[in-house]
Amino acid sequence: MKPIHLLTVSGSLRNGSFNTAIAESAITLAPSGITVARFNGIGDLPLFNPDLDRGDVPPAVATWRAALAAADAILVSTPEYAFGVPGVMKNALDWVVSSGEFVHKPTAVISASSSSAGGDKAHAAISQILAVMTATLVEGASLLVPQAGVKIGADGQIKDAELAQALREVLAKLLGAVENHPAP
Repeated sequence: MKPIHLLTVSGSLRNGSFNTAIAESAITLAPSGITVARFNGIGDLPLFNPDLDRGDVPPAVATWRAALAAADAILVSTPEYAFGVPGVMKNALDWVVSSGEFVHKPTAVISASSSSAGGDKAHAAISQILAVMTATLVEGASLLVPQAGVKIGADGQIKDAELAQALREVLAKLLGAVENHPAP
């Protein structure tokens, strides 16, 4: 069986982001059978405008859509800003609502925050958005990471064994979802 290609995307543009650190950690914690790449270009996407989504789309949008289409599964890791999804993440999702790259795609959702709630409101909001887009939200591939600053070092490395194990389990659930329900 060919390796399963997982694409990770962080909803944060901040240097030192906990969510970016989690997306990066997926690369080293992934079980055998998964290759992991991280999409780094959501900050390059223009603001969504349906008038720009006709014919040739902006190059950054074409790159985003191609990366999603090539993936067998997707891991979204996002912070919470003002009890919601960061604008840059929502904008990235808006660009793929009508093009359908998330349709039936096994997807994991993680939200990490320095708060004790772990970004639960953003997590719920992005899960709802992805469900409307008909992504396959994989059961057990959802994770809230409260007090992320205690669990992720300044170097971006996960230093909490329980968090590392939880991320391994999310990745295993994604692998199982792809193996059990291959793309049509």
